[in-house]
Amino acid sequence: MAKFEHKLTDMLRPAVEEVGVELLGIEFVSAGKHSILRLFIDHENGIDVDNCAEVSRQVSALLDVEDPISTEYNLEVSSPGLDRPLFSLAHYQAVVGETVNIRLSLPLNGRRKFKGILNAVENDMLIVTVDNEEYELVFSNVDKGNLVHNFEK
Repeated sequence: MAKFEHKLTDMLRPAVEEVGVELLGIEFVSAGKHSILRLFIDHENGIDVDNCAEVSRQVSALLDVEDPISTEYNLEVSSPGLDRPLFSLAHYQAVVGETVNIRLSLPLNGRRKFKGILNAVENDMLIVTVDNEEYELVFSNVDKGNLVHNFEK
């Protein structure tokens, strides 16, 4: 996650938690007038449209006051969905044994994309098996990661 996204997460987390839900993470997709600030929220009982609307109201008010984004953008608030994005080491730890997609900021052995079984999380390393080969990925080099839902379970 980029430094800017970390700053936004720290700023918005209290407003989201005030609604009674967890802020899993934030993505900011910079595209000029079509930029998107995407918040992923979750709750042990699931997320519904009312949760998203309430978080959107709370966050919008805070963003209007703090004004941390200088360009135009659209705010999107949603549940993580089946292909749950993974933002922290704890998120990865919770899905050990599952299939994940991971994209690195800097290539490892000439590749940036890894889709395979997450075998373990050790310290700041993600240990992933891709095509019968094991890779140790440094968490700080992860640009983006998500769970790959297996419909056959």
